[in-house]
Amino acid sequence: MRNGARLGIDVGRARIGVARSDPSAILAVPVETVARSADGDGDIRRILALAEEFDAIELVVGNPLSMSGAATASTADAVAFAERLAAAGAHVRLVDERLSTVSAQQALRATGKSSKKQRPIIDQAAAVIILQHAIDAERASGAAPGRTIPADEGP
Repeated sequence: MRNGARLGIDVGRARIGVARSDPSAILAVPVETVARSADGDGDIRRILALAEEFDAIELVVGNPLSMSGAATASTADAVAFAERLAAAGAHVRLVDERLSTVSAQQALRATGKSSKKQRPIIDQAAAVIILQHAIDAERASGAAPGRTIPADEGP
């Protein structure tokens, strides 16, 4: 298992959920929800600032695939966002995030949060699930999860 904190990123059309792990990569916790920027750069700058603040070795971006593993309407957006992070100099891994938002909604509902109260934190909860799954997969297999987005794939 590689040592170092990681950020988990759940890319949505309006908001981006961010989670982080501890430096030992044992537990993922929510950090914040970042609004998607109209100018396209404010969200990237904020996530890079969080990566620096938490001394993250990599950003783990959820790749929203259909249950069959095919690309969805959201896949291109998430991949493009991951490529922009990589082009800005971040070490980025793209990992399968099937059912992360559904799992996050179920977990929040189980705690008694109404749909209206879930909205501000659902993206963070999904980011926690994405990151925790990636950490657990790496610990179980000994291999880094998903695929790396090389900086040269960016815009």
